[in-house]
Amino acid sequence: MFAEEFAVADTCFLIDWAYWRRRNVLPGLFRAVFVPEEVLREVKSESTLEWVAENLATGSFALFTETQDVVGFARAIVERSRMLPIRGVDLPEAVCLAIGKMRGYIALAENRGALMAADALAELSGVRVWRSLDLISQAFRRGILGGDPEAVFMEYEEDTGHMFPREGLRGVIDELRGKA
Repeated sequence: MFAEEFAVADTCFLIDWAYWRRRNVLPGLFRAVFVPEEVLREVKSESTLEWVAENLATGSFALFTETQDVVGFARAIVERSRMLPIRGVDLPEAVCLAIGKMRGYIALAENRGALMAADALAELSGVRVWRSLDLISQAFRRGILGGDPEAVFMEYEEDTGHMFPREGLRGVIDELRGKA
C-alpha cells in the first residue's frame, strides 16, 4: 500500500478533481485527504459537494476543523503574501498551507498564489504543494495509473477544463515514458 501520507486540499483542487473520471486514484496516494471547513464553505458546486460527501462517508476524506493557531497562521500568510511581488493567497488556500506546515501534510492546490507563497515565504519552508500534474505523475510512478501518460493528462484537461503548463507537462510525460 502506498497511501502513507496525509494531504489537505484547497477549493480549486477539489472542484477540478470532482470532474475527472479517474478521481478515485486519491485513496491510493494518501491515507486521507483532509478538507478544511474553510475550504468546504467556499465550494458551491453541487457535484463537487456530492463527491466530497461520498469521500467523507468512505473515510478517504476527513473534515479538518481549524483551530485558532491554524487560522492565525493562515491570516499571517494572507497578509505576508500581499506584501511580496507574488500573487496573493486567500484564506482557504492559506489554511491549507498552514496545515501543511504545521502538520506536515501535502497541500493539494492549483492556485498559483499558494505555489508561489510556499516558495517565497520563509515561514512556509518545507511545505510540499502538489498540483494535479504532480499527483497524476505520482499515480503513474506508483502503478496506480497505467497506460499512455499523455492520453491520461489530456483526458484530465478535457474533463476539468484545467490546462497544464505545456513545458512542465512535456517534461513529466517524457520522464514517465522513460525519455528523461
